[in-house]
Amino acid sequence: MKGKNLEKTTSKLDEMLKNTDVRSFGDYLRECSADMTDGDNPFGEYIKGLLREKSMSQKELFLRAGIDEKTGYKYISGEKHTTQRDIIIRLCLCARMTLKECSRALKLYGMSPLYAKTDRDAALIIAFNKGIYEPEKVDEILERYGLEKLYEPVMREDNDGE
Repeated sequence: MKGKNLEKTTSKLDEMLKNTDVRSFGDYLRECSADMTDGDNPFGEYIKGLLREKSMSQKELFLRAGIDEKTGYKYISGEKHTTQRDIIIRLCLCARMTLKECSRALKLYGMSPLYAKTDRDAALIIAFNKGIYEPEKVDEILERYGLEKLYEPVMREDNDGE
């Protein structure tokens, strides 16, 4: 990761790019280098940064999410990839992310963000907006409305929902 602080938001960088032409792109890179990622693992960098802000360890996150520690580290490092969107949502809930942070994490992982026009996603959006971060409580809400519960990973590395 180039910069540890990532002070400028993506929105701020987008706004700056609107006023940047090709000839001044070098100036932009010099001015914003501390706020940019190297691109190798933006999801992992994003999660680690949020966890630092929230004073939460990765180990604590995996424990809360019910995800095998070795597998969780592999997801965040980029060594392993899951196709189970619910696993990333579960990490976002247990990291106590805002809806905006969760949407960004899902996008960085290569998955679609929560979408208000689908009933299950709408229920998840309400959970994030109301600060309901415990997967069990989220499952209660989903079940109450006849929606599929969050995928629950098995606590073994060899069977993690791939």
